[in-house]
Amino acid sequence: MAEENQIQLFEGQQVRYVWDSEKEKYFFSVVDVIKVLTDSENPQTYWRVLKKRLSDEGNETVTNCNALKMPAADGKMRLTDVADTEQVFRFAA
Repeated sequence: MAEENQIQLFEGQQVRYVWDSEKEKYFFSVVDVIKVLTDSENPQTYWRVLKKRLSDEGNETVTNCNALKMPAADGKMRLTDVADTEQVFRFAA
């Protein structure tokens, strides 16, 4: 998979994303999107709790959520839950 990691600013906040040239899709960091949409102080915890609740309800959005390596705050490449554009709009709805 050919990928290119980048950072986009949205309302002054960073949103990490990857372009997958094979699938021809953008994948966005779920935690970054949650931070932008909710102004949560701890978006990692917010996502962990939401992910558990959705999974318990049988929501397939969480099941289809992949993890890709993205640059973390410490500069290291770490696995991060990602969602494509369609999935992000489902989270925001």
